[in-house]
Amino acid sequence: MIEIDGSYCEGGGQILRTAVALAGVTGKETRIFNIRASRDPPGLKRQHLTGILAAVEICNASIEGAEIGSKEVVFRPETIKSGKYKMDIGTAGSVTLLLQTLIPIIAFSDKKTVLNIIGGTNVQWSPSIDYYSEVFLYFLEKIGINTKMEILRYGFYPKGGGKIRFEVLPWENKNKIDLTERGKKKKIKAISIATHHLKNVEVAERQIRGFRRVLPCEKEIRYVDSYSIGSSITGTAYFENSRMGSSVLGERGKKAEIVGREAAEELKKEIESSAVLDKHMGDQIIPYLGLVGGKIKVSEITDHLKSNIWVVEKFLPVKFRIEGNIVKTKF
Repeated sequence: MIEIDGSYCEGGGQILRTAVALAGVTGKETRIFNIRASRDPPGLKRQHLTGILAAVEICNASIEGAEIGSKEVVFRPETIKSGKYKMDIGTAGSVTLLLQTLIPIIAFSDKKTVLNIIGGTNVQWSPSIDYYSEVFLYFLEKIGINTKMEILRYGFYPKGGGKIRFEVLPWENKNKIDLTERGKKKKIKAISIATHHLKNVEVAERQIRGFRRVLPCEKEIRYVDSYSIGSSITGTAYFENSRMGSSVLGERGKKAEIVGREAAEELKKEIESSAVLDKHMGDQIIPYLGLVGGKIKVSEITDHLKSNIWVVEKFLPVKFRIEGNIVKTKF
């Protein structure tokens, strides 16, 4: 049995997500304890429980300790089953964090798998669904995982209720990853989203104006239906061999121009790092890097990245080496 101490390093949900994903991929019985030990309150929240139960269904697994507030689970996966699955987080819990758990698993199924997920698409402490669309899925395709995502409804805090349809084909071309040269910059684009409640005060347009005070960009403005009022802006820098992104959520009492400016400042910092992967993509690609090997150049060695390396090395016959901002594998 693999033993994972959830209090390691940053002690958050990332360790749980990566451990469940790799347990599903490898079929290894896994005990995860001290779950979210550094959070207040610790233990499983609704969104973590939804991810675990979805993995149980997809992997034909048995589970112990799967309840809200639990600080320990034992996950016993069997065979990965392709098919169509529906999951409702029930809150504004993050859709993209749920996908972090499930994509590696279903990429190892034998046929196309379709996920219909209800939850928060653009919420705090997680990548926005637009970042996933523009950056994360681009890199999955680069490493050989073909996906298709439809955003059917946006979900903001507190009601959530966002809805996506997500397809993944079996990962067939598992080539070594080399993401160390990004090439020349081609363009920058900003996607500014706001709910219809905010159209009369031009929140989406003002977010773009704030972004453009820092970086020139192409723009995409969308007013969308959602159960809660909200806005966000996602900036993407396109290079010959890479994309880098940033996203910031609107907040009550915070000027839309400031929201846009913050997104541009974050993206500008990523661009100036000369890296290939922004700090968020850097940690999210680690499980895939562990599975096929290779090397990447990241803008920052974050605690999430270190946590993911630690978990991956527990499951797979691989060691990681960090040299400056280059992360390499050795089997």
